[in-house]
Amino acid sequence: MSTLTRWNPTGELETIRRQINNTLFGGSLLPGNGEEFFASTEWSPLVDVAEDDKEFTVKAELPGLKKEDVKVTVENGYLRIGGERRMEKEEKTKRYHRIERSYGSFERAFLLPEDAKEDKLTADFENGLLKIHIPKEAKPPAKAIEIKVH
Repeated sequence: MSTLTRWNPTGELETIRRQINNTLFGGSLLPGNGEEFFASTEWSPLVDVAEDDKEFTVKAELPGLKKEDVKVTVENGYLRIGGERRMEKEEKTKRYHRIERSYGSFERAFLLPEDAKEDKLTADFENGLLKIHIPKEAKPPAKAIEIKVH
């Protein structure tokens, strides 16, 4: 006899996302190992990660939050973005027919690439968009070394 199991679409979608990420991007969008840490949270903001010659840029969509509700830290080589979106005061005279927006705490964490200057990160927050700038360490140009053959 078969046992019924509850379907967890979030878990299955996360598994699919990891498989696609590993297959297409070698594990992450960040260079290096680039693994992402997922904490068990109420919701998770959408994040874009971009790179140019000088820096990495992380943009996180945080609609409805104030900068006081957001915390950005670097710890043990991980960039952590966390915070909380609080539910509006419930009005006793309103009957809600649908509530689709997510509330509660969140945390996203990304392994920083080796060439990131951890002590030089900057962040700004405007109109619900958190933008984090991660400068790159300048690498010295590669030198050719001649090896004598005996």
